[in-house]
Amino acid sequence: MKKLQTFLTIVFALLTFITFAQDNNLIMYIGTYTEGGNSKGIYTYRFNQENGTFQQLSSATAANPSFVTLSPDGKRLYAVSEYNDGRQGAYSFDVSEDKAQLSNPVFLPTAPKEYLPRAGADPCHIVSDGKYVITANYTGGDISVFSLDAAGRLQAEVQHIVFVETSHGSTSHIHCIIPTPERRYVLVTNLGKNCVYRFRYKARKASKGVKVLKDMKVAYRISDTIQGPRHLTFSKDGRFAYLINELGGECVVLSYRKGKLKEIQRIMADEGGGRGSADIHISPDGRFLYTSHRLKKDGIAIFAIDPEKGTLSKIGYQHTGIHPRNFAITPNGKYLLVACRDDNKIQVFERNEATGELTETAQAIEVDRPTCIVFGKSN
Repeated sequence: MKKLQTFLTIVFALLTFITFAQDNNLIMYIGTYTEGGNSKGIYTYRFNQENGTFQQLSSATAANPSFVTLSPDGKRLYAVSEYNDGRQGAYSFDVSEDKAQLSNPVFLPTAPKEYLPRAGADPCHIVSDGKYVITANYTGGDISVFSLDAAGRLQAEVQHIVFVETSHGSTSHIHCIIPTPERRYVLVTNLGKNCVYRFRYKARKASKGVKVLKDMKVAYRISDTIQGPRHLTFSKDGRFAYLINELGGECVVLSYRKGKLKEIQRIMADEGGGRGSADIHISPDGRFLYTSHRLKKDGIAIFAIDPEKGTLSKIGYQHTGIHPRNFAITPNGKYLLVACRDDNKIQVFERNEATGELTETAQAIEVDRPTCIVFGKSN
């Protein structure tokens, strides 16, 4: 009897260990620039969020997939194809059951053929809620909305939004699209016009003539200087939005309620004055905010978040490799990974969960011209 109990104890311990190991294994998808380098397109890795180890699993051919995202169920991956010469568009890929392989690519241009190459030029951001895929097209200064078939694969463009506002700065440059926490609205940053737009979002399947995005309003505008709004993220409780300005290098704290934004703080994030601030993310526990900065003194700015007021206090600046265009934090908050495009690597930093500070590990993932990191769950 004792032998049986011992055996069962060992089996239970092994099963617990295996389950723990599986829970900590993430699938990591890496977007890249293929022009001017040796990248094939999108790379898939296994990354262990407990010990920081990694293993390459596969690659998928795609042209300039500089930004990628997963469908809510993780069964499809969507990517932009960042060009401005008529080759611009968007991809959908099927994700294998074990999450390791991408297959069955579907490619569609980000504008009707008769309007290429100007329209839909340089798509740089892509989002999906499982019903539609939306791209932000930087040089085109417009937005493309695609429908999806029952399996989540890309279908025809159903709406194309062009911004014709003639005042407030230079040409429109759309950089980021993000749904609001209650999913009723979509916020859009216009780097060229120095503002953030708000659209009402129709989540149901659109019928002929019905717009997916409608009732555009300026939700927030920076009127004193050209700051170049780039990327947005929301606080864990949805009460605050945080905006990183590419050109001015400031981080803006905005209160959010029922589609309305109100500025409550502007704080300098960039320390090099490079006019190349890029990405912004909040730690999974909601206590710290991070922003990336390029072109001069490349690095990550670190802020503590006041849990009541939402305001920021700068607590550090971590130097990185060259051109940290994008970064991602593991779901457990232990690691922060930085895509250093011009160093051809992804740096792995260990994150102090108590202080928010970063420490570079000895590990780096060698990838040609990485530009985007997305984590998915491993089976």
